[in-house]
Amino acid sequence: MLMISPRMSSGMQEKQFTACLLNFFVYNPTFGPREGEEEKKILFYHPSDVEKNEKIRNVGLCEAIVQFTRTFCPTKPAKSLHTQKNRQFFFEPEENFWMVMVVRNPMIEKPNKDGKPPTIEYQEEEILDTVYGAVVKQCYSMYKLFNGTFSRAMDAGGVELLTQKLEKFFYRYLQTLHLQSCDLLDVFGGISFFPLDKMTYLKIQSFVNRVEENLSLIKYTAFLYNDQLIWSGLEQDDMRILYKYLTTSLFPRHSEPELAGRDSPLRPEVAGNLLHYGRFLTGPPNLKDPEAKFRFPKIFVSAEDGHEELHLIVYKAMSAAACFMVNASVDMTREFCEQLDGLVGPQLTLLASDICEQFTVNRRISGPEKEPQFKFIYFNHMNLAEKSTIHMRKTASVCLTSVHPDLMKILGDINCDFARVDEDEEIIVKAMTDYWVVGKKSDQRELYVILNQKNANLIEVNEEVKRLCATQFNNIFFLD
Repeated sequence: MLMISPRMSSGMQEKQFTACLLNFFVYNPTFGPREGEEEKKILFYHPSDVEKNEKIRNVGLCEAIVQFTRTFCPTKPAKSLHTQKNRQFFFEPEENFWMVMVVRNPMIEKPNKDGKPPTIEYQEEEILDTVYGAVVKQCYSMYKLFNGTFSRAMDAGGVELLTQKLEKFFYRYLQTLHLQSCDLLDVFGGISFFPLDKMTYLKIQSFVNRVEENLSLIKYTAFLYNDQLIWSGLEQDDMRILYKYLTTSLFPRHSEPELAGRDSPLRPEVAGNLLHYGRFLTGPPNLKDPEAKFRFPKIFVSAEDGHEELHLIVYKAMSAAACFMVNASVDMTREFCEQLDGLVGPQLTLLASDICEQFTVNRRISGPEKEPQFKFIYFNHMNLAEKSTIHMRKTASVCLTSVHPDLMKILGDINCDFARVDEDEEIIVKAMTDYWVVGKKSDQRELYVILNQKNANLIEVNEEVKRLCATQFNNIFFLD
């Protein structure tokens, strides 16, 4: 991504380039152990048009770095390599399978007088290892969600099947990686929960129980409203990656037709249906179409004996979405989909309207929102709950934050410090821009606050953060 900043003095323009993906590859060093067989190690390489010898050279270099660092610490191989122009991230998700992501450092191109070529300055310290290391792990988790493990593909069809699966998945997935938008939220990989009163929550629980009882094929259910989670029957780690897929890929893809309105040709399945506003986001777009195909994406989730394969049915009515998971060995039929549509559609529409009403009442009670003096990010490691007033919108393609990138970098640095020690601690930083940045780690919870009070002193900042904890997190215990 290119950003241009004009220089006031000379009228010449500096060009700023953000971090971007240079290479991404998956290899297994045991597949080509002999000289002349090095290409067999490479299971996937992006970009694919790179010359064969360069691929072999790049993979060989990474293999050498990993082996060399193992001599110092056999149990903890290298995680990243810093160079002037780029940063490499290594991850071994399964034994002997390595994923490597190479990111070009942000740079500034400064024009020179007298027609000389521009000077390029690489900003080596702008990239955080924790953030992009988390991105590589997300790549594997997302692959595993839709394809299962690498070893599963090897058992089913050997190297050939694995390379096909990697090619098919990463060719599309890497296009959705917008590295310049990655930040602290990628490190947490948390879930935003929707706040609800007890009665409405019980209605949702009752709805889930009723659907699972009437449609016995459904094994797991998840319920979301406004892209926030309310109920989930999945394990935490499975829900975490499914939540990321839903909120950054599936829901944004369907928001355009939704905004188009009821009479739009983009929503033919709603036309004439006055009973409810329900529709399938995965599977058949229109149940009344005689040619409709009843195919749903398949996902893999944790089970007692490894992983189980499931059909993912996502059904939405207004702002409420229900995800139903059915064992993949069962064939999906028109009859089942019609039954689900008839049962879930009207109930989900009513529930969506109840939640909306409750949300509106709560907002009215809490009064008009004033622009606060502070912005914060909160994360709970125990239940993966995440809340941010810094991010106005975060999807795969866009990350709108209401603070300067330098402040986001400070938040990332504080998080790195927290990760190094197990004890609870607090860090307060005064930024060059006169903002105060506070990080608080207490009992598996982390809170990061940005305060816009340039004349405040340390004691006043501390008092302000205590006030914030008392108002926003009154039922959460933070150590002082």
